[in-house]
Parts: sequence; structure tokens; C-alpha cells
Amino acid sequence: MCAMDTTAARRHLTCLLTTWGVTRLALLLFVFKVFVFPGPDVTTDVSVTYRGWYEVLGTGVFPASDVTWQYPPAAALALLSPGLLPFLDYASAFFVLAFLADLAVLTLLLNTALRPGRSARGPWLWVAGVPLLGPTVYSRYDVMVTAVAVAALVAGVRHPRVMGALTGLAVLMKVWPVLLLAGAVRRRAWTAAVVTAGALAALFALAAPGAFAFLTFQRDRGTEVESVGALALHVARRAGWPGEVLLRYGSLEFTGPHVEVVGDVALGLTAVAFGWLLLWRLTAGRFTARTLPEAAFTAVLLFTVTSRVISPQYLVWLIGLAAVCLCRRSGVMGLPAVLVLAASCVTVVEFPVRFADVVASSTLGVSLMFLRNGLLVAAALTAAVRLWRSTVRGRTPLASPGAAAHGGRTAHSASRVLR
Repeated sequence: MCAMDTTAARRHLTCLLTTWGVTRLALLLFVFKVFVFPGPDVTTDVSVTYRGWYEVLGTGVFPASDVTWQYPPAAALALLSPGLLPFLDYASAFFVLAFLADLAVLTLLLNTALRPGRSARGPWLWVAGVPLLGPTVYSRYDVMVTAVAVAALVAGVRHPRVMGALTGLAVLMKVWPVLLLAGAVRRRAWTAAVVTAGALAALFALAAPGAFAFLTFQRDRGTEVESVGALALHVARRAGWPGEVLLRYGSLEFTGPHVEVVGDVALGLTAVAFGWLLLWRLTAGRFTARTLPEAAFTAVLLFTVTSRVISPQYLVWLIGLAAVCLCRRSGVMGLPAVLVLAASCVTVVEFPVRFADVVASSTLGVSLMFLRNGLLVAAALTAAVRLWRSTVRGRTPLASPGAAAHGGRTAHSASRVLR
């Protein structure tokens, strides 16, 4: 019986790795333009924009005069990394490194999922979800940030200082990983994150001028055409609203009457999301090992759907965090993860395949945005409800009885740590 189980496990692992290899080969063939993916060329961000920043960063300064530079200073590490492969041109080296980051995430997930009591759903979600986004995944540095974020969550409860240090690094690369700490119960994780982020920030500020110019550019950004708030403007545009879409701060944004109101509403909803997370954190009483990734996944979902910008690569973050959640059999994020997977399928259609329809607010473009954003909003609300029910005292956990008993022991240990 044991031999049969071992054989089945090997076959399952072989199937997973084969699927990963085939799908990633397809992505590489697209980014290297052996085959042409429908829609606009998504690789120009690497060959033109990233390459231009690489040249500037190589001189020891940040591109502070470029309004499209909207990233924290440690993003320079990702953009300079192709220099590690001098035998390749910049774009080719970047694609190879993105591929390796993808492989690193899979390795981390497999290492987690193959432990007793774990599930292979997490690795499978990553294997299946990433190619659904098309070549955009390997044409943005978000997959590299996701790799660091996944490593932080995998370190999790067992190694809080490691988690904190990795989170601090990731925050200085893309900001959103600060939400990984939403479910962290150990002070050591918070302390390590603050110390790491602070030390890196000080180092960049002293070493290179313009390290924090991105803050001004982020503040001035408007409502991007793919965001949830943009749906109101798409509908208004079809009804005769005189606004238009312009390229601003590196993305296509709405301009015209009342756009600022939509942006203000989005900021207000972000504040509401933060308030809910704070209320949850103060109310929750059952912190188990699975709470850490599930809280991070929920927090990033909430802040994604309330953001003024939802770029396609944001889905890479969500797939990575959802995959960590699904590595535990007792997890409650199955449905939100499936909704994110469905949203990824729609995302690749709206960008890059039919992005012209989105920009033009055509019937097809608006329908795609309603569907994709509707799936993300549903995922965020479902995740929030499930996180609340599984952690707040007085509620019945959604996990199995055996998992609940284990969770109770873990929660007791966590409470001792907090005290």
C-alpha cells in the first residue's frame, strides 16, 4: 500500500513538473518572439523602459526626472540584475531571470506542500495560474517581487526574523508586500521588517540621489482604465461623458470632469479596507499557522480592488499568495483562489489581446472589465468573510474538526508569544 502511494505521488509530481515545463516553455517562446502573442507587444517595457532605467541606474542615480519611475529604491536591484548575465542582451537576460524567479516560487511551494498534512493545490495553482496571464508575467519584475514575498510567507511562523527581513526587502522593491505582516503575530517579524526596510532605505538615500522621488509621482497618479473605479467612467463615457484616455505616469488614465472624484472615492475605500483590517486584527483571537498567508492574501486583494490602478501583473502577486494559502489542507481560501484564477483568464483577454477595446470603452472592453473586476471584488469579499469567520472568537472555524483542534493548540502558542 505504501509503495502504491509512493508511486502515485511520483506520478503526480511528474505531471506537475511536466505541466510547468511545457507552459513555461510557451511563455519563453512568446517573450523571445519565436511566436507572436496577440495584441500589443508587452515586452517593450523591458527592452525600452527597463533598459533605459538600467542605463540611468548604472550611473549611480535614480531616474528622478522620469515621471514613469514610480518604484521604491530596491526595485533597482531587479532592474540591474540582467547585468549578472553579460553574455545576453538586456531583455534576454531579464526574461531568463524572470523564468528563474518563477522556478524559485515553484520550488518554495513544493518544499512546503510536500510536508505531512499539506496539499499540492498550492503548487498546482501557481503552475496553472501564471501562464494564464500570458507573456506579461515575464515582462515585468513583479514575478521577482512575488518570489521574495512567497519566500517570506514560507519562512512564516517558524522563522519570524527571516520572514521580517525578506518582507522588508520586498517592501523596498514594490511597497505592497508590507501587507504580508497583516497576520504576523510575532514581534520579531515586525522588528526585522522595520530594521531591514529602514537600513535599506537609508543606504539607498545616501548612496544614490532621487531614491524617493517615486513618492511624488505615485501621489499624482489618476484613475487607470483597468481599475474598479474606472468602470464608472467607462459607463459615463459611453453615455456621452466628454473625458478621454491619455498616457500619464506610464499608464493609460482617464482625464476629464469628475475624474478626481472617482480617485477620491477609491482612496476612501482604501481607507475603509485598512480600517477593516485593523478591526479584524484587534478582534481576531485564533491565529494559526495558516492565518499568516491567508491574512496577507486577503489584505492584498482588498487593497488591489480599491486601488486607482490594477495592472495585469498585479494578478501575479495574488496567484503567488493564494498558492501559499492552498498549500495547507485546512485552509479556507479555496474559493477566493479559484475566483482569482478565473480573473486571470479574463485579464489576459483584456490585456493585451483586446486592450484597444478597453481603452476605447467599447461594449466588449467594458464587459471584460466588469467581468474581471467583478471576479476580483468577489474574491476580496469572500476572502474577508472567510478570514473573519476562521479567526474571530465566537465564530465557528471553516476548517475540519481535526484542523480546528490543531489550530487551537497553535493559537494557544501564538497567544503566549503575544504576551
